[in-house]
Amino acid sequence: MSMILTLSCHDRPGIVAAVSGFLAELRFNIRDSAQFGDAETGLFFMRVSFEDLDGTRTAAGVREAFGSVAARFAMTWAIHDEAARARVLVMVSKFGHCLNDLLYRYSIGALPIEIPAIVSNHRDWYQRAAAHDIAYHHWPVTASSKTRQEAMLRDLIVQERIDLIVLARYMQVLSPDLCREFPGRIINIHHSFLPSFKGARPYQQAHARGVKLIGATAHYVTEDLDEGPIIEQETGRVDHALSPDQLAAVGRDIESLVLARAVKYHVEHRIFLNGHRTVVFRG
Repeated sequence: MSMILTLSCHDRPGIVAAVSGFLAELRFNIRDSAQFGDAETGLFFMRVSFEDLDGTRTAAGVREAFGSVAARFAMTWAIHDEAARARVLVMVSKFGHCLNDLLYRYSIGALPIEIPAIVSNHRDWYQRAAAHDIAYHHWPVTASSKTRQEAMLRDLIVQERIDLIVLARYMQVLSPDLCREFPGRIINIHHSFLPSFKGARPYQQAHARGVKLIGATAHYVTEDLDEGPIIEQETGRVDHALSPDQLAAVGRDIESLVLARAVKYHVEHRIFLNGHRTVVFRG
């Protein structure tokens, strides 16, 4: 059985030795280890992937045994069964490129996730969901229905035991209350023109300004719109010869790639919140 230990605590000598010693004592083989000490915050972050050489341990049993080590260093920590697949709720509006990319990676096993449901304020992608045998919930959003729709969303999250919510170009702003309920569990993707090119038609604005780089940003959602901790970014070089539509095509590819990376990092337990920033062990 393979497991992943994630931890953070105030940095001090002996943390790595205590963790590696614990794993050696229980006859675990460390397959991969990454750590980072932040000199600015004084925090230490660590991710360890390990396997049980005896094949007799359970994640619950390891958690119980590790408790004394964690208490000694006042750690925030978790031990995950590496074989467990995160249950992901995908939300989408009319632009389906990120959804399509996630579904493809999911279907070929490139993302270790389950997608029990897709929620949209449009009907556009219900056939694509059906092709993957995924329940599709068409919930239009208006000023008068937003509160009710979010109540239905909460019920669905509980019913389907959702671990992560992915906004795959979902063009509705979630309420501050909903954002606060799921800290570090909602990922959004947007073009990296923010804040330079806010509002509608960002690629047209970029074309008008003659940009040479375009890109995308994946971040955790907070109640501060598009200000959550950044997980992943990517850029593509462009030039004067590209039309706004061609810029948008480049942007769609980058958005899909960046969102897929962010989801993968999250479900593989590679991301640590560090104030308004993240620590990401990409592997």
